Amino acid sequence: MTYLLALDQGTSSSRSIVFDAQGRIVAMAQEELTQYYPQPGWVEHDPLEIWRTQLATARDVLAKAGISAQQVHAIGITNQRETTVVWNRKTGQPIYQAIVWQDRRAEPACAALRERGMAPTIRQKTGLLVDAYFSGTKLQWILDHVPDARAQAAQGVLAFGTVDSWLLWQLTSGRVHATDVSNAARTMLFSVHSNTWDPELLQALNIPEGLMPQVLPSAAHFGDIEPGLLGHTIPVGGMAGDQQSALFGQACFSAGMAKNTYGTGCFMLMHTGTQFQTSTNGLITTSAAQIAPTVGTGVSSLPPEGARSGLGRPGAAIHHGKPEFALEGSVFVGGAVVQWLRDGLGAIRSSAEVQALAQSVPDSGGVMLVPAFTGLGAPYWNPEARGTMTGLTRGSTLAHIARAALESIAFQSAALLQAMARDAQQAGVAAVTELRVDGGACVNDLLMQFQADLLGISVLRPQVTETTALGAAYLAGLSTGLYPDTASLSQLWQAERRFEPQISRAQAQEQMQRWEHAVRQTTAV
Repeated sequence: MTYLLALDQGTSSSRSIVFDAQGRIVAMAQEELTQYYPQPGWVEHDPLEIWRTQLATARDVLAKAGISAQQVHAIGITNQRETTVVWNRKTGQPIYQAIVWQDRRAEPACAALRERGMAPTIRQKTGLLVDAYFSGTKLQWILDHVPDARAQAAQGVLAFGTVDSWLLWQLTSGRVHATDVSNAARTMLFSVHSNTWDPELLQALNIPEGLMPQVLPSAAHFGDIEPGLLGHTIPVGGMAGDQQSALFGQACFSAGMAKNTYGTGCFMLMHTGTQFQTSTNGLITTSAAQIAPTVGTGVSSLPPEGARSGLGRPGAAIHHGKPEFALEGSVFVGGAVVQWLRDGLGAIRSSAEVQALAQSVPDSGGVMLVPAFTGLGAPYWNPEARGTMTGLTRGSTLAHIARAALESIAFQSAALLQAMARDAQQAGVAAVTELRVDGGACVNDLLMQFQADLLGISVLRPQVTETTALGAAYLAGLSTGLYPDTASLSQLWQAERRFEPQISRAQAQEQMQRWEHAVRQTTAV
């Protein structure tokens, strides 16, 4: 048997999953990760804990699978995006905690960029909005606030990376400092048109080029792990940020294909092919996971140590293939609304109970819940909005509120897909005909059926819902020759259940109008 090992480093935990060559899960191991909140709006991780937990789960999952490292064909890495680590190249020690993607401390730096008129340039070059969410201003903050950091950066002593780069550095004992295009695209420092670090953006944030990792396609030979870590050397053949990896794991390889991940929040991505489209509907444009035309030949590998060609540096193209893009939108509160029902209202004892409670009534009884607990994300982008519940009557019960809470996840996701459809139409991209779903909340049949009803298209739940890790494994298998092409991966993807719309488009439109009315009431508070 041939196996692939996916390292899935997330915000709340580190996980490792072993897949067989058919993309089926063989074993899984997971360890929680400590969250640090030193000040309001600040979120940090310990980079060394990230590495320790990831390595521990990799060792654990091989033991659970009953296999040795010699049986692992390749490793794929997927990671929480935007989380920023800076470390000393000589000692391998981080100079500061990892600043997590949720952290807002860099907002003043973002405001300064907007005041300087940089927002249109950044949007055009990177596809991103100027926001503290992205890595660039987090890196700038570390350089400005850690003693002697700027001097060390100028001397070439320091290295920057998102979590994928940090793990790769550790896995290769400091031999390889690299990232992939999908993670680089989340830094606000990377031109997604040329697939290079952009000199103008580096200069605007006062970031020395020498800090930046090499950039490769998402399917490439990134290096080989130290044999002592797992008992045998294994090539690292794939890397991608978690949401782009999920898009790949869902076999969404062509323009017009879309996936939605139902987690604590919801992340929807639609592949737009080689078409770069700046959204006019509150979305961002990001690089999709990319495969070099020469994948499998070794041409896309990192150059030998000491003979680096400047791959990914300003002015140096990654490869000769065309960049590929996706539109992305984020819902801040998805599955978290179920946690609120459990912990805030005490309406349920466990999250698993919500479907039965919601199904005990035929509908929400007119109750509309807009869970803007931390503002509204795409496509509304209103940080000042706060959660509201409307339509309450004397007959409203906890069951109606539970149903309204579940439906709010589908309403927010439908608003995202409608925004994507408008952008796609402007770009001449084919309309979405089905939505592939994953994430913890996608197991809820009531939610998935309501989602299909609102969208008027098929909602497909795959047999393997761990698509983030699966995408990384597929990328690793592609680059090492286990799979010949993406067509072979499309054949492996199988639906576990298909949800078809059961209401008319007029009824769905009426539901969405009720939702938009509730959103307007929320933002008016």
